[in-house]
Amino acid sequence: MSKEKKQRSAGSQVASPLFDKENYKWMLIGLGVLALGFFLMAGGKSTDPNVFNADEVYSTTRITIAPLLIIAGFVIEIFAIMKKSKNS
Repeated sequence: MSKEKKQRSAGSQVASPLFDKENYKWMLIGLGVLALGFFLMAGGKSTDPNVFNADEVYSTTRITIAPLLIIAGFVIEIFAIMKKSKNS
């Protein structure tokens, strides 16, 4: 190793972790909201494939609530990633 590299490695500081416990908590909350949204959007399987149940396929839960939950989950994830730690 050259002298310059040795001096850089000797004088380097210890890097702090990228995320705090608070960030990970928000990430888990966001994942939970995303999972709930995808769970609510899934389903609608009919026992008879020849029967189409429009009320089940186009329900308010599947068309409105589930996509809003998925968008909210992504917003929470972005917030969790961008949130600054209290120490820095």
